[in-house]
Amino acid sequence: MSERILIRNGTVLTLDDADTVHFGGDVLIEGDRIVAVGPTGSFAGAGGATGAGGAEAPVTVLDATDKLVMPGLVDLHYHTAIAKGYSDHLPLWEYLDTCWYPIIRALDPEAAYWAALASYAESIKGGVTTVNDMYRQLEALSKAASEIGIRAVLSNDVADAEHNLDTLEDNHRAYTACHGAADGRVEVYIGIEWLPIASRELLRDTRALADQLGTGIHIHLNESLSEVENSKSRFGLRPTEVAYETGILGRDTIAAHCVWLSDTEIALMRETNTQISHNPSSNAKLGNGIARLPEMLAAGLNVGLGHDAAECNNSRDMFEVMKFASLMHRASRVDSSLGQAPDVVRMATRNGAAALGHQTGQLVAGHKADVILVDLNNTMFTPRRANDVAHLYSHLVYSANGSCVDTTIIDGRVVMAGRELTLVDEDLILRESNKAFARVLARVEDASTELAIPPTPSAAA
Repeated sequence: MSERILIRNGTVLTLDDADTVHFGGDVLIEGDRIVAVGPTGSFAGAGGATGAGGAEAPVTVLDATDKLVMPGLVDLHYHTAIAKGYSDHLPLWEYLDTCWYPIIRALDPEAAYWAALASYAESIKGGVTTVNDMYRQLEALSKAASEIGIRAVLSNDVADAEHNLDTLEDNHRAYTACHGAADGRVEVYIGIEWLPIASRELLRDTRALADQLGTGIHIHLNESLSEVENSKSRFGLRPTEVAYETGILGRDTIAAHCVWLSDTEIALMRETNTQISHNPSSNAKLGNGIARLPEMLAAGLNVGLGHDAAECNNSRDMFEVMKFASLMHRASRVDSSLGQAPDVVRMATRNGAAALGHQTGQLVAGHKADVILVDLNNTMFTPRRANDVAHLYSHLVYSANGSCVDTTIIDGRVVMAGRELTLVDEDLILRESNKAFARVLARVEDASTELAIPPTPSAAA
């Protein structure tokens, strides 16, 4: 008989199609699925749970008094990170050349494993239950995701061979080795780093491989003005136009950033039903600009949220990303009607889940049991009017941060309780991650004399 969890007497924010909220509600989980959601006390049986044929099933009861019960957050554009706070004062192209690429070229499987555990630990503690992670050493990342309990969609950093990153062959091997691991919690997509280090042939081959494997694509597009100018110089087209021409765009594609989309490119995204990850805090920190989110939403695009990478964000806190996603557009458009709190919360939950084709992002019967409990007995939620949904949403987006998350449940398993990770040793992760960074950084410092790495092409190349 499957393990059952009854979350009892919480404020339940379902994010279902009717936007149902139960002020005093229960959520019943069996195995990896939600089986019932309703007012407190509405489920029959011992402890509120009855097994098949009416037999009572063992149940673990979680008291959610003074807690908000809601879907876990989906971080739709994510990079495992080993070097948070290192060389973070640079614009995108210089940052990539002097920090990001040297570090991921020097990465070994052990360092990637500890970096992934540290990254996923921070995410889980901030209420994230799914990450869409583009990085390297995917077998190490898959192992980390399996052990810590997170739901992870992984993809390689694929570029043309002369750039010494990953190849489509690497990504194919990772798919074979990792896709479907951890009882299906780990999936593998095909990843393209970005167009400045990708040829048309690579892009076409990427679509062919994704279709062959029946999997998705994860790509950076239109992140910076320099990328747009590089694309126009090399291809005679803007980045999204090249992606369209080569077949990259589609329902199964996550296009990250999309800061500098033209009207034509927005129309191409709509035509192909391509999924968008909006990463406002990373875009701001790197000085890349502000995406045309109002136009994307008006065109009917599905837009989720991502933090990007801790090297170019310094925080994996998706509550912080939600706040940026609202405030940046209000400020730049001088329009306080934009980025309303309920819409932003849906971007961080339902929209991200829909982009990945996952049955998560809502608390409804039949969906995967990815659930978080948020502590409402907290200054971040004070004052709080009783039974006031608008006040609750406001606090979630404009007041809260990840430290308010008390419990994280992924695939029906409690992976954090009382802010303590339950499946891994957090102190060990912190120690080993620091050691891994030191080893990789030493390797990077030696690489200038040991490695002959072609430079990333300039915007004018």
